[in-house]
Amino acid sequence: MTVILAMMLLLLSCGGRKQLSPEELSHKLDSVKNIEINEKLQLQGINLEESDNPLKQFYDSLNLQTLPISYTEDYVRFLPAFKPIPQEIIPFMELQNCNEPKAVSLPESIGAKLILIAADEQPHLYSLWLYSLDDDFKPVDKLCLYAIEDKSDEIDPDEFIQYFSITSDYEIRLIDYSKTKHKTNFEEVYYIDSSRKFLMRESSFE
Repeated sequence: MTVILAMMLLLLSCGGRKQLSPEELSHKLDSVKNIEINEKLQLQGINLEESDNPLKQFYDSLNLQTLPISYTEDYVRFLPAFKPIPQEIIPFMELQNCNEPKAVSLPESIGAKLILIAADEQPHLYSLWLYSLDDDFKPVDKLCLYAIEDKSDEIDPDEFIQYFSITSDYEIRLIDYSKTKHKTNFEEVYYIDSSRKFLMRESSFE
């Protein structure tokens, strides 16, 4: 695509041709950029010529994560079945601060399309977010399942486990568990309502 862009700029700069207005030049450059974007998306299995909704194509291209699912150290480290999110899709998911986010889909629930997104907030370290999507495959709500601990936090990662689970009935449970005390210090239980929002059913603290 760089070659195509260079050739177009060369042709536009040649003498003896009608000079394009700034608006016409901008339109032609946008057309070249759109071709380049389409080619990148096609490599990810997203063909805009077959659909006017790239978010649907992105969703359909994801691997399916079966339920139930729960926290394991290997899962949050290796992210099995997760696929990279194309750069062109990242802004729709409000992931502008991420370089290489990944995603996997979940079975649909009460009409809600659900995906797990791994957001790389630090190099090679990911937080996990559960997203619900509307009929146009745009985000409705999101819930943090697993967060990377900030080095400035007083929480010792060797002391606490951030445990999460999602049952086949879509009960979402978030737990902070103390390894030394062998007890739960914090627990929240969420469910998905008819508006595709994540609502808390109950919460308990130490």
